[in-house]
Amino acid sequence: MKNITRSPMGMPEPIGVTPAHVADGYWRGVIGRLMQDRLTVLSCGILLIMLIVIVFAPVFAPYSPIDGSIARRLRPVGTPGHLLGTDELGRDMLSRMIYGGRFSWFIGITPVALALVIGGGLGIIAGFFGGTTNMVIMRVTDVFYAFPSVLLAVAISGALGAGLGNTILSLTIVFIPPIIRVAESVTTGVRNLDYIEAARASGASASSLVRIQVLPNVLGPIFVYATGLVSISMIIASGLSFLGLGVTPPNAEWGLMLNTLRSAIYSQPLIASLPGLCIFVTSICFNLASDGLRTAMDVRA
Repeated sequence: MKNITRSPMGMPEPIGVTPAHVADGYWRGVIGRLMQDRLTVLSCGILLIMLIVIVFAPVFAPYSPIDGSIARRLRPVGTPGHLLGTDELGRDMLSRMIYGGRFSWFIGITPVALALVIGGGLGIIAGFFGGTTNMVIMRVTDVFYAFPSVLLAVAISGALGAGLGNTILSLTIVFIPPIIRVAESVTTGVRNLDYIEAARASGASASSLVRIQVLPNVLGPIFVYATGLVSISMIIASGLSFLGLGVTPPNAEWGLMLNTLRSAIYSQPLIASLPGLCIFVTSICFNLASDGLRTAMDVRA
């Protein structure tokens, strides 16, 4: 029988094959499986197009998102010069949708990224060291699970006040606990594997074990889980703006636009539903992309 060792990816590795080769082959396999998933490719393509449009908003937006005229308020979709019509203040809807995507994407991604760094770090520490450290971190985390995510976000935003910074802070606090729990669970599952025990027996320090042995094996599942939270973050942020606890006027943001267009739901229902349609499509695409990435990274699949 051929002798085998354990690679940093936790998979059997024939002697003579370096860990770098195994890791390189694994990621090539992930990319190959992603490219074969048409639904994931389509979702990522839509997200990429949306990202390009909102990043280069001054190029694609025909008008300023805050300049309007009461004389041309609530023009229907297809009006010459206003492809998606105008809003309740006569502002071009296409321009507002493009610039609004900047705020919606920023509020959707930034809290998750911050929670990934903070919660992921705390979860890895709790899972790797265990004992009292694990108990303290996880018991504090459990306190936040006593409140529904939306209710907790509304409560924090209500206490801090409306504004972009307060919205990001409240959503970051909401998403740290679930990421801690996932990171702790994944780290607990790999901390006693053979190759980590071998590195520990060789005299490697705890920081070296976490940095070199643990992180490469746990970052993937944690990152995939975090990508699925982006759509939830975007929906909650839009809800906060709809309630007046998020982005403040005259800035364009999809949730805030839903709020300001409520009065037009009967006269121009299509225009009033456009921001909600953008939120829906973006959330669905992020969810599909996250599911595709999760499946592609699962070697057992």
